[in-house]
This record gives sequence, structure tokens and C-alpha cells, in this order.
Amino acid sequence: MSDLVQGNRFELKYIIPEATARNVRDFARSYLLPDKYANPKRNNSYPVYSLYLDSPGRELYRATVHGHKNRFKLRVRYYDEVESHPVFFEIKRRVTDVILKDRAGVRRSSIRPLLAGQWPTRNDLAPGSEKFYAALDRFCTLRGLLKAEGWAFVSYLREAYTSADGLVRVTFDREIAGARYRGAFKLPGAEAWIHPPLGGVVLELKYTDRFPNWMSEMVRAMDLWRGPMAKYVAATTLPDGMDGFLAFEV
Repeated sequence: MSDLVQGNRFELKYIIPEATARNVRDFARSYLLPDKYANPKRNNSYPVYSLYLDSPGRELYRATVHGHKNRFKLRVRYYDEVESHPVFFEIKRRVTDVILKDRAGVRRSSIRPLLAGQWPTRNDLAPGSEKFYAALDRFCTLRGLLKAEGWAFVSYLREAYTSADGLVRVTFDREIAGARYRGAFKLPGAEAWIHPPLGGVVLELKYTDRFPNWMSEMVRAMDLWRGPMAKYVAATTLPDGMDGFLAFEV
């Protein structure tokens, strides 16, 4: 996956039935192409894994739960467990309705020391990511200010389509799950995961600057209704609404 810095963007989220997801896919494919990393043998999908960091008081989780308009997340994102492949240290900010993202590709050998509080050097960057040192520096600055540590893994299967210029993107996320981080950067066994009953597929419509006319038409034609959907919160909360931080301890 590329660690190209993305500009300001908007994200609209919906939870929709599988049948509606198929209709949205058919509509969107008139304007978009499958993501270059999509696997045709898996319905143009690929796995996404993230380790979310949070403060001892779980400030980032609670900012999302309380709907703060200006908030951010710290996460380490990756797409497989191949040792030679990089991971991406990301800051995802929401400023009112605008999404801002900084990320830097990092060598896997640097994950443990960086999560433990070590200050980054350029040697921590994966080949090809040298110009993104500033993003890694900002990540580690926020990690230090919050005393943030790894808290939860979140995984899902993403089906993705994008425009040729990369400014418009439609994704469908399925099989969302969360598991408590126990200090080892390795996905835990199946018994450790919470599978939230979301009641459908998570659809995200992403665009830069202007909501495309065709996308607006699609939303109206399919009667789509936006709603809050933060995977970090959803994947670490039990069906009875119990705070995932407590749920993981029982």
C-alpha cells in the first residue's frame, strides 16, 4: 500500500444491507475502478488491520463516543503479517467535517521501540518513505503527549473502488472485529475477538473538495441515510453497549 499523503477529504458513512451494497457497487462501478490492491478472487477485497493507540484514560475513544467535532486517532495500519512489508503509522484527524490524514511507512523492526516510547529516526522509515519523516515525528509527539500505548486491534475486509485521479473512493467494509492488544504486535487467536452486530455493511463515500453529482444521485436513488460509524469504537464495544475497555477485562 502506498503511503502517499492525502489532502483534505470528506467521508460519509452508512450501514446498509448486503443487497443494497450490491446495488451501490453496481452503480459506483459505472464511474470507478477496482482499487489496485483489490483481489478479484475475494470480490475485489483485501484485509485491513489496525492497532489503535490511546491514553491511559482512553481520551481518544471517549472523544469519538462524545462526538467531538475536532478529534484525532493514532493507529498503526497494515495489510498482512509479512515481515518484509512495512506498516503505516497514521494520524487521522477530523476537523468539523474535514478528514486529514498523515502517515509514514515504518520498518517492522522499529514497531516495538516506537510503541514503547522511543523517539524516531530516519532509519525507522521503510524504503521509499524517507520524505514522510515529519509525519512519523508528529505521531510520536502526540503519542508522548498523551502517554499513548497500544490498546486494540481492529480488522475488517475492505472492498474498494476509486477514481482514476484518486479523488473519489467508495469502500465496503465487512467482517469487522476488535481484540485487546496485549503487548505483542501479532494478531491474536480467534477466541480473543469481539464481532459487533452492526446489522449490515459499512459503506464509506470519500471525496475531495466536491460531492460528485453521480454520488449525490446514488444516495437519493437508494435512500441512503448517514450515521455515526467509528470502527475503533464499534469493534471494542459489546452488544449491550458496554465500554470495550471494560469488556476486554472481563
